[in-house]
Amino acid sequence: MNEALGRLLAVDYGRKRVGLAISDPLGMIASPAGFIERRAGKRPPITAIIRRATELGARGYVVGLPLDGDGNETEWTAEIRSVGAELAKRTGMPMRFLDERFTTAAALRTVREMGESTRGRKGDVDSLAATILLQHALNVPE
Repeated sequence: MNEALGRLLAVDYGRKRVGLAISDPLGMIASPAGFIERRAGKRPPITAIIRRATELGARGYVVGLPLDGDGNETEWTAEIRSVGAELAKRTGMPMRFLDERFTTAAALRTVREMGESTRGRKGDVDSLAATILLQHALNVPE
């Protein structure tokens, strides 16, 4: 996937929220782009993710792949792979999976280092985790 083709939307897909981040048009800088609340027992919010990608002018996706501590795939990883495949199928846009281990921990650490509390800001943390994921993707092209 050539990041120079336009903006990329990063998706940090969680059980309660989907953190989002968007790159600049040159594919150099990642910025938080909010989050989508998930409703328990409901289908994945694919339509909402696609709507947000359209609003932001995204031309491709980077989807965080939740591996276990040893780098192995899990049942949750399989679910995320199916979400990514559905995004690619419905939009025809390029999609890349990237190991997301430690992005949430890095986001939490960043918020604390700024002297902020994470209480009531879990969506912001998820968006920041997506930003960290996307920046890594931009820094380390395929």
